[in-house]
Amino acid sequence: QVRLEESGGGLVQAGGSLRLSCAASGLPGSNYAMGWFRRAPGKEREFVAAIRWTTMYADSVKGRFTISRDNAKTTAYLQMNTVVPEDTALYYCAAGERIASWAGDYNYWGQGTQVTVSS
Repeated sequence: QVRLEESGGGLVQAGGSLRLSCAASGLPGSNYAMGWFRRAPGKEREFVAAIRWTTMYADSVKGRFTISRDNAKTTAYLQMNTVVPEDTALYYCAAGERIASWAGDYNYWGQGTQVTVSS
């Protein structure tokens, strides 16, 4: 059974930092692409960042967020720096066979972790 479990969310002040983690287990294969998406209140889910052999970022987080993964490729991280209130959202981890910004390319999803940025 595939499981993606996010952690690390919480309340942070604007300008602060937070690191999200996504622990993956049961993936049928190796070297999956892993991505982060978010859904803010009243908005559509949007792409944040993804990693496989390379990385890709949404323009809104480029230069502030960094995605990485451990050597075993079972845990992905999202280092969030210089956060702003607009980063407030439920952050989801996803795994798929190719790196992409489209949610439909990801087969497996976590339940999400809430990030709230206070001004």
